[in-house]
Amino acid sequence: MAHGPMFGGRGAADDEEILGKAYDARIMSRLLGYLAPFTRQIALSFALMTIVALANLAVPYLWKTAIDVAIAQKNLSILSWVILAYVGVGLVNWAASFGQIYTMSWIGQSIVYNVRTQLFEHLQRLSFRYYDTHEVGRIMSRLLSDVGVLNELLTGGIIGIASDLFTLIGIVAIMLSMNPRLSLLAFAVIPILALATEFWRRRAREAFRLVRRTIARVNASLQENISGVRVVQSFGREDLNQQRFDEVNRSHLDANLYAARLSAVFFPAVDLIGAVATALIIWYGGTQVLGQQLTAGALVAFVLYVGRFFEPIRDLSQRYNTMQSAMAAGERIFEMVDTPVEIADAPDAIDLPTIRGEVRFEDVSFGYDGETMVLKDINLTVRPGEMVAFVGATGAGKTSMINLIGRFYDVSRGRITVDGHDLRDIQMHSLRRQLGIVLQDPFLFSGSIKENIRYGRLTATDEEIVAAAQSAQAHEFVTALPQGYDTLVGERGVKLSQGQRQLISFARAILADPRLLILDEATASIDTQTEQRIQQALQYLLRGDRQSHPTNAQDGGANKSGCDCRSG
Repeated sequence: MAHGPMFGGRGAADDEEILGKAYDARIMSRLLGYLAPFTRQIALSFALMTIVALANLAVPYLWKTAIDVAIAQKNLSILSWVILAYVGVGLVNWAASFGQIYTMSWIGQSIVYNVRTQLFEHLQRLSFRYYDTHEVGRIMSRLLSDVGVLNELLTGGIIGIASDLFTLIGIVAIMLSMNPRLSLLAFAVIPILALATEFWRRRAREAFRLVRRTIARVNASLQENISGVRVVQSFGREDLNQQRFDEVNRSHLDANLYAARLSAVFFPAVDLIGAVATALIIWYGGTQVLGQQLTAGALVAFVLYVGRFFEPIRDLSQRYNTMQSAMAAGERIFEMVDTPVEIADAPDAIDLPTIRGEVRFEDVSFGYDGETMVLKDINLTVRPGEMVAFVGATGAGKTSMINLIGRFYDVSRGRITVDGHDLRDIQMHSLRRQLGIVLQDPFLFSGSIKENIRYGRLTATDEEIVAAAQSAQAHEFVTALPQGYDTLVGERGVKLSQGQRQLISFARAILADPRLLILDEATASIDTQTEQRIQQALQYLLRGDRQSHPTNAQDGGANKSGCDCRSG
């Protein structure tokens, strides 16, 4: 019996590094490249950040002025000006904070848009081989979670670190200028704070790594259970799956509680250390005030500066994990971006003119791993207007031949030609726009039936869509639906039966009016009577010797691994 969250399944991120180094110059230089188009906005944000920091630094000084000048001299006019200055500083702080936060949020969302667009564009160009070896959940994690982590770094992390450092340096400079002895007394707790921070950092790294790994397992368990709910219910395994999910969910709960305990210990500890430092300042500073060596206003201002001194230190500790997560996320994103496009147009590739439909396999061998050949020394000619069936046992390579015709993979040896043109010498879009492929397990997009059929030819009219559906024998069942062609099919067409999805897929291919129609066991889920009518529609498509139809059917010449496959 499996003891994992599912049937031996693992989360998409189980074997990945969740937290990287806090700073990686190579990764950071590439990440900063995304900021290059926003130089002016970043400069504005840094300027606003400086204003915010200066406004915060000015507040304790206003307190000093109010106590030592206005109150000590009982001067109401000066006190009024101090109060107005205090309100003015608050308004400036608010306006600058608003501008900085909005500007960086705008930059961050723009970067998220650019990165996701870049990744999506790249993913659309990657070959089937990439998707054979990479889980969908892991790819989605790159586009969603990892890009979100980068947004957090580029919008809040970098500016936040700069703001904290600027504030910290400003506070230290002001404290030293006000009273060096009191400053040294406040700084005496820094070694203790450093030890506490290092203790927390090491344990927090492992704690947050565990949290991310356990949530990955929870997501994987949810995805598998929801996708396989029909199998779960048909075997009556709800209780078993509930128990397994509870184990995974509880491990995530435990990981979160451990991380919460660490935070609950560390951050109050920082406050406690700050309180101790403040107490020392009040004790020593109070004696100086009593001895008239220090004014009361200066002591109050100093205490306020000490309180502000520990805030950026605490913030920097929190941003450490953000940096670690961002470095790891950046590594994974750039790994995807740097994945080479295996199937690409040659520099001198030609635009394929309208084809007659002759397909040739010339000594073609192919293996998915480059070593074990699924197809070996295949020679085959499909002439214009012919309908050829590839038949063989499961794993014999029928679907592989279909994938090679569309150049979704490149042959290992030999070549495939269309009308005498090697597939590697022509532009892929000019080939694929003349192909129509109907798969055994058709994919429908979320949307209406009409939109899914129109995907075959985006400029098609409603009348042409109906005509294609009639040819595919889909019109009758579509019009019987309450919303007809406007019926929403749901995710992957879940609201339609397998056979209905197949007919919609046929209609989509017919609407495209392909020069070469490829069927991969496309009638497996259709009843015999409907299949016969579809065959009649295919005969219509064949009229005028316009198209060739390699089909993965149940009759015709044999095709087995290691055997030649020729037109019969």
